[in-house]
Amino acid sequence: MAGTLLFNALKEAIDEEMANDVNVCVMGEDVGQYGGSYKVTKDLYEKYGELRVLDTPIAENSFTGMAVGAAMTGLRPIVEGMNMGFLLLAFNQISNNMGMLRYTSGGNYKIPAVVRGPGGVGRQLGAEHSQRLEAYFHAVPGIKIVACSTPTNAKGLMKAAIRDDNPVLFFEHVLLYNLSEELPEGDYICALDQADVVKEGNDITLLTYSRMRHHCLKALEELEKKGIDVELIDLISLKPFDMETISKSIRKTNKVIIVEECMKTGGIGAELIALITEECFDDLDARPIRLSSQDIPTPYNGNLENLTIIQAHQIVEKVEDLISGRI
Repeated sequence: MAGTLLFNALKEAIDEEMANDVNVCVMGEDVGQYGGSYKVTKDLYEKYGELRVLDTPIAENSFTGMAVGAAMTGLRPIVEGMNMGFLLLAFNQISNNMGMLRYTSGGNYKIPAVVRGPGGVGRQLGAEHSQRLEAYFHAVPGIKIVACSTPTNAKGLMKAAIRDDNPVLFFEHVLLYNLSEELPEGDYICALDQADVVKEGNDITLLTYSRMRHHCLKALEELEKKGIDVELIDLISLKPFDMETISKSIRKTNKVIIVEECMKTGGIGAELIALITEECFDDLDARPIRLSSQDIPTPYNGNLENLTIIQAHQIVEKVEDLISGRI
């Protein structure tokens, strides 16, 4: 059986949930007849019609606000951001409305909405199309944040997000859409709040998510040749963090490095280091390290772009430094 591409895994998840629940709908720019900017909604317009796969004007604040209202009245909207950076235009609707209404209504309203779309540093997409919004939204109460990294967890997480009664920000990486693997058979979901132990090890813990999972796997190939036994954990859930899995790993390895594509200042790694310091300080034999993107707008030039984000060789070097006690 041929493998399924990640963007098709997402489409399968949305298609199956739309077939199972008439309240599930999709809205966004070019999600209908065009099939979405990365074809995640391809053919769904023909199957479910224009009221359930709604092409919207180029007005992120408007259609995200409409999704909040739809969720309040019983629908389960999926909002696609053509690029996640554009959803900064809907920050108010996501933070002040989507994240807070269940609480501020005293529980009278549920907001079962998913906000999804491509983000991350692509190949020369320029600064405005290379945003990593996970840190922007991380401080917003009332929302869950997940980042898929494989076709299998993309499908399982999307189905879980659609079924959840709370708003979920669903981050996809623009460079992972063409990843391919065979999917499990049947109706399966992945927990929205659990990390994935990609590889067990004893010497050091690597915490990562999204595209950096694959940079870490590449680094692991080199580290294994050097006899270093790495435990690799894909965070999956960026809010809340699965601190049970993280703490268990650190108790075993006593060393941790966080690898992220997010910016260093105020990023996911910054919050994670704070929690690790609070909860796992006595288990650490060395200070926790974060490998993050540089705090600059992403250059358009390809060589400069690569220099702003963490590469596999940098992960190898930092692991060796930490294991050897040089840092």
